[in-house]
Amino acid sequence: MEQPTRPRRSVLYMPGANRRALEKARTLPADGLIFDLEDAVAPEAKPAARAAVAAALAAGGYGRRELVLRVNPPASPWGADDLAAAAAMPLDAVLLPKVESAAEAAAAAARLPGRPIWCMIETPRGVLAAAEIAAAPQVAALVMGTSDLGKELRARETADRLALLPALGLVLLAARAQGIAALDGVHLDLADADGFTAACRQGRALGFDGKTLIHPNQIAAANAAFGPDAAEVTQARRLIAAYEAARAAGQGIVVVDGRLVENLHVAEARRILALAAAIDA
Repeated sequence: MEQPTRPRRSVLYMPGANRRALEKARTLPADGLIFDLEDAVAPEAKPAARAAVAAALAAGGYGRRELVLRVNPPASPWGADDLAAAAAMPLDAVLLPKVESAAEAAAAAARLPGRPIWCMIETPRGVLAAAEIAAAPQVAALVMGTSDLGKELRARETADRLALLPALGLVLLAARAQGIAALDGVHLDLADADGFTAACRQGRALGFDGKTLIHPNQIAAANAAFGPDAAEVTQARRLIAAYEAARAAGQGIVVVDGRLVENLHVAEARRILALAAAIDA
């Protein structure tokens, strides 16, 4: 079942051990924040990072941003404590790293009753099991971990991300088959603004809802690429108006600008308007 429309154009990873970053995140124009207890935190700092995130969330002030906690792998020395803490935090979702089976997602869901689960797909096994993972209880989003996946594939980094396209497509198909969200992976080269913009446009063209980010400087470009612009909104309104007028007149065929308009085009136009309204809110 399709989820309600919610902007996820830009979802920024925030290191849980960096209290200054947790504070700054309250003012950033990102649609979502992932408070990271895994890769961004050294082993000896993980308990303190967990406590810092809990305190920041309890203090509030993050507005309508979607708030997600990336925990350490459940089987790691910190995983059980992370999940127990997550169950008590005011979060919108919990992000599991390196998920490779539906059983892993279901086991975490059992420890987080009613809490949406996001699953990172960052290994070949995870990609091949994406359909089953997406169908697991409480799973609400699949998140690409393109950096780790590229390493495991032994793929060369290219501007067109050609080596990653099969995996991106499979994960996107799995998410859409279940009506859940799909987020593209990060772009690590902060000096490569043009490459980042191109990756965002590619992700949007493929069908992803948004992109995960590693720096606030990437937010604006992601928001622009994954959000409907004024022309898209105007065209969506035209399609809906023409379709409704034709139906009211008893016409079976609707044509706008020489192109046939069907139910599927109207449904997409309504989704675009709903997304635009959610962004404005």
